Amino acid sequence: MKVDLKQLEALAAVVDAGGFERGARALGITQSAVSQRIRALEARLGQVLLRRGTPPVLTEAGRAALRFFRQMDVLQAQLAEHFHLEGDGIRMIPIGVNADSLATWLFDALDPLLRDAQYRLDIKVADQDVTHQLLHDGEVIGCITASERPIAGCNAFALGTMVYRALASPGFHQRWLGPEVTRERVLAAPCVEFSVQDALQQRWLSQYMGGGAPYVAHRIPAVESFLDCIRRGYAWGCAPDIQVRPLLERGDIVEVVPDTPLDIPLYWHIWDLRTPLNQRLTDALLAFARKTLGPVS
Repeated sequence: MKVDLKQLEALAAVVDAGGFERGARALGITQSAVSQRIRALEARLGQVLLRRGTPPVLTEAGRAALRFFRQMDVLQAQLAEHFHLEGDGIRMIPIGVNADSLATWLFDALDPLLRDAQYRLDIKVADQDVTHQLLHDGEVIGCITASERPIAGCNAFALGTMVYRALASPGFHQRWLGPEVTRERVLAAPCVEFSVQDALQQRWLSQYMGGGAPYVAHRIPAVESFLDCIRRGYAWGCAPDIQVRPLLERGDIVEVVPDTPLDIPLYWHIWDLRTPLNQRLTDALLAFARKTLGPVS
């Protein structure tokens, strides 16, 4: 059974753009044409691929179809490069990244690649504990994740360890925690987390405070604002050492408990397709991360 790649391309465009209208604009065709292509693909495969809504959501069958298209897209680009075929000149690189890596070291790592005008990044941000789901669902070709175990059909490489610290402003520490920090005081104090998926604070509590009961936290899904919430004395929370070191040195913030780092190993997962782009992407990330992050134990 042959599948029309233009129909798969329409499915990917709608998912990437977050809607039919924007997907149609990206392809340079009408919204009606996009809808027709996706309906034809669903009829061909005999399954619903996309639940219509705002934004549209892939079904399990849709995720499988999208994975297939992403891999075909990479292989087509490799074929064109090998035979020096003229293409559109632009290659999208969809990758899944945790917000802290994006904010602190990712652009430095990819700088040589991004200075090549033929590449464009399509970054999808999620917590490091769930970015691998984006790879599984076919939304990205690679991801930075805390999961060591590779997904079927993918390779996994150790990047390094990102060190986090539980932090508070000096005033917050004095008001809520006092000179003798106890589990009860920490649990009673306001906390901040990046999203509902953010488990860093609970991990720190488990490692250094003997675990923690459920708590209600501020949720601030922006790295700079998250840190500002801590700096202003609204809450305590965990942030990367490489980001907060200057604030610690100036005394703008302090550790909740001195010398209690939380080590989070990070891994790079990418489809097992030996293409020049995949190799350049992997080499760039590994080379920079292994210089910048701590070793994975």
